Amino acid sequence: MRIASCAFGNGKMVTRTILTVGCVFWAVLWAPAVPSVHAMDPDGCLTCHQYPGMVTSENTLAIKVLHIDEDRYLRSAHGKLTCKQCHTVVQKVPHTGDTRVECTTKCHLSEAEQRKVRAYALDNFHRREQSAIARLEDPSSCRVCHSLYPHSQNNMVRGLLNLHTGFMVCSVCHLKKENFPGCYYDWNGTETADFVGEPFGTFYNPKLKQAGKSKHFLSRISVFARVKGQKKSLMNTWDTAAALEFRDREKEISAAVRKERQAYFHRDINRKEISVACDECHSEHSILNFKALGFDKKTSHNLANLNIKGLVTHYKTFYFPQLFEN
Repeated sequence: MRIASCAFGNGKMVTRTILTVGCVFWAVLWAPAVPSVHAMDPDGCLTCHQYPGMVTSENTLAIKVLHIDEDRYLRSAHGKLTCKQCHTVVQKVPHTGDTRVECTTKCHLSEAEQRKVRAYALDNFHRREQSAIARLEDPSSCRVCHSLYPHSQNNMVRGLLNLHTGFMVCSVCHLKKENFPGCYYDWNGTETADFVGEPFGTFYNPKLKQAGKSKHFLSRISVFARVKGQKKSLMNTWDTAAALEFRDREKEISAAVRKERQAYFHRDINRKEISVACDECHSEHSILNFKALGFDKKTSHNLANLNIKGLVTHYKTFYFPQLFEN
């Protein structure tokens, strides 16, 4: 079985010009690869922003899609421009709030063009190059209280953590595995999904034992255990009804009862440090057997040696080296 598409494991590499300087950033993030696309990205912005499903959420109602499809961007009217030619104030990671663009200093110089720029809704500028999940039929108890994109606190990594929504269930990272000795990982059942932009991820058909693309269906990696000889998913659906009741009555109960119920619902849940969570999967000693899950050799290697992991695990704030300013 060969996985048809996976946003952070499709083996797609980008050619970028990198100077040999004594900078930990480039040494950690970039690995040699066979180029397939020549993108105008000397500053490495697509190192993060290339992944479909990269989303931030300030609350349960509003999300901001951060993904940029490099092929579509390259074919757009602005495809010959580097990111920083427009996003002039971005100097570091994270750059939350640094979304201002400058369109009228070197480009769009006429008064007529400047009027058009001022009237344009720049928040939607990249919408044709972006993909994310808009709705997912997730029956787990987690989704009763937590949003589709639940990571919002850590500005450095929240978008990267949220993109995992399309590829694995919550318990892959957050399950207290010591409570379930012998647990293992496999594809979960099919879930209905609606996408913004181009559909992505993997649809696994258990009857045909094949994986491919689908516009409305999605399969995600989950944790399983053998219970009386039967395969059982450890994605918690057995507490969903109780969680719904708790959510509906939460404002009516005392703080002590609320705390007790929350502890009950999280009894098998771990909250992990980012470095630990990354290394569990994206390393040579991964808890996920990518080959057994159906990924080919190249994709398995790319997932185990994910180049962006160094930025996430080594820095709280990273300032871009000014290599190409002149």
